[in-house]
Amino acid sequence: MNIVVTGGAGFIGSCFVWKLNQSGEKEIIIVDQAGADKEWGNLQGKVYFDYLEKELFIGKIKAKTFDPQVKAIFHIGACSSTTEQNEAYLKKNNFEYSRILCEWALDHNIPFYYASSAATYGDGRQGYSDADAQMTNLKPLNLYGQSKQQFDLWLLENKLTDKVVGFKYFNVYGPNEYHKGDMRSMVLKGFEQAKRDGVIRLFKSYRPDYKDGEQKRDFVYIKDVIEIMYSFYTNGKVKGIYNVGTGQARSWNDLAKAIFAALGLPPNIEYIEMPEIIRDKYQYFTQADLSKLKKTGLPVKFTPLEVAVADYVKTYLNEGFKRL
Repeated sequence: MNIVVTGGAGFIGSCFVWKLNQSGEKEIIIVDQAGADKEWGNLQGKVYFDYLEKELFIGKIKAKTFDPQVKAIFHIGACSSTTEQNEAYLKKNNFEYSRILCEWALDHNIPFYYASSAATYGDGRQGYSDADAQMTNLKPLNLYGQSKQQFDLWLLENKLTDKVVGFKYFNVYGPNEYHKGDMRSMVLKGFEQAKRDGVIRLFKSYRPDYKDGEQKRDFVYIKDVIEIMYSFYTNGKVKGIYNVGTGQARSWNDLAKAIFAALGLPPNIEYIEMPEIIRDKYQYFTQADLSKLKKTGLPVKFTPLEVAVADYVKTYLNEGFKRL
């Protein structure tokens, strides 16, 4: 019996494949797409049964020719660019793709796990509760968040939230994100800036209630993320949509200082103008409400920011961008 991991050559997907391998799971079908050449390094050293191109996989699902000998689907593959402006592209990749796989999985009684996003919370005025009752109140700030919200709402409208597992990822960082371009975490970008220029550049604040660099996010280490995902998989009974963050917002200044500390350098932070295209779509604060996750009884443990950043910098970035 196989485990399907879409986006299996990407950041979170490849790290989860690593976790499955470490736990003895070898019968894995990785689904991804050609053209993402920089991602293939994430598959080095991984053990898996087969690799399928995304379009071929979807075609097989639609034609009902895909072998249903599958014991779980982790649908992590999607367009993750928060600045993507092609609404039709996002709808196809982040909503329709998810709906097709979910319907297939439920028809075959296969556990379905998928990637949602904290981008669905928008500016946070409605809070960060992952309760179903709050879902319709959320107003994402960008098209990416809207595409993720669309699938969450489809599940809610069809009364399916208690039959699947969704992960609302907050700001995930860690090894295997190297191919993501502008969507790489600030830990990686800051590391490169500090090594090259001795300075880390952060966006200025355009709100009087936040000083420069004091905008806050819920930064969560990839190693903690995959442990949570694996706990849901091994439990099998817990369903629903859950926040995956630490539950503690930290500032960009805190993050930058942690990077400098890991490098053994004095903090040197410069504040730069934020591109106008994202100024009115920028999240100034995110913090996962973990009350629903904690009620599951599953292990909920997160590495402190300074410890996690030091591990990432010293074990992976300083070692030639080593991968999980």
